[in-house]
Amino acid sequence: MFYHLFAPLTDVEIFGYTIFNVFQYVTFRAIAGFITALVFSLILGPKFIHLLKKSQAIEIINEYLPETHKAKIGTPTMGGLIALSGLLISSLMWNNLANSYVLIMYLTTIWLGSVGFLDDYLKNFRHTKRGLIAKYKLISQIVLGLIIACVLFFGSPEESSITTIHLPFVKNTFLQLKWFFIPFVIFMIVGTSNAVNLTDGLDGLAGGTIALAAFALGIMAYIKGHFVIADYLNLEFIKNGGELAIFTSTLVGTMLGFLWFNIKPAQIFLGDTGSLSLGGILAVLAILLREEIFFAIAGGIFVFEALSTLIQRYYFKYTRLKTGKGKRVFLCAPIHHHYELKGLSEEKIVIRFWIVAALLAAFALATIKLR
Repeated sequence: MFYHLFAPLTDVEIFGYTIFNVFQYVTFRAIAGFITALVFSLILGPKFIHLLKKSQAIEIINEYLPETHKAKIGTPTMGGLIALSGLLISSLMWNNLANSYVLIMYLTTIWLGSVGFLDDYLKNFRHTKRGLIAKYKLISQIVLGLIIACVLFFGSPEESSITTIHLPFVKNTFLQLKWFFIPFVIFMIVGTSNAVNLTDGLDGLAGGTIALAAFALGIMAYIKGHFVIADYLNLEFIKNGGELAIFTSTLVGTMLGFLWFNIKPAQIFLGDTGSLSLGGILAVLAILLREEIFFAIAGGIFVFEALSTLIQRYYFKYTRLKTGKGKRVFLCAPIHHHYELKGLSEEKIVIRFWIVAALLAAFALATIKLR
């Protein structure tokens, strides 16, 4: 909104200064978006928490979780409304709303946010124990992935570029997916959306790791959106990268604002409204930047959490089939619950996962110079 209002006035002087000139700069709008999103989240947080408590939209604690989680009974959920509201309001204020990549991000946010909201609504207001049937959630994620993949594949003027994956460890080396790009995009969106959903199991865990992974993607978006820096670092210049950097900075800001209320003891949980949509947002950012492997490193915590769940499930099925009695690799999956049952405090697990996430984000950014 502000970009469209003030960018045409860049040559207008007031008291001899072209003060509106700053609105054309990505750095100014990215910082402004970050601050706006953070402030909006802090303002909206108490209002949403009060409303959700009043509506009895409270978290249902799974009976298989560690005993310590029983203390969280009565905590409101659907906190993704705070994060997504802060993100969308701030992005609408500072992004170029005619940018095709920004519109794709809005589609992702609203689509998956609506799916997550419906799931939370069915669980908390209609008291359907499992919420939205898993099959329908999966179908909605696949359809979104198919739409985005087709838009990028058939609508991009540089089809060969959009369907490449950059290898971060070697110079000028890419994987060309061609038609396989379409199922790959679906896999990325479905996999990341559900992986972030699995990570959302301890106070502050998902929020912190999302913010760190988004920060790494934001740096990459800024570099690839700046012709001079991209050329110097031997990276592909992406014309829309600057606008993605602004969108990502608002994502980091809104997640830090949400963490104000989500750190232990949490006043509110993300719920599927937040975790499903935020995971999809990260995946689509990585796809638009052609940096899927970079994101797999920076978001390694999500990969770790998803793998631990898959290993646990299929090893249990395999051993039950072979011996008649299922065995487990971990005490509980996802992996953060395993550490809980090992006796580590929730605070210690979350902080350590944040440290690992920060290390992975730094390592991913370090690969830029390896190219």
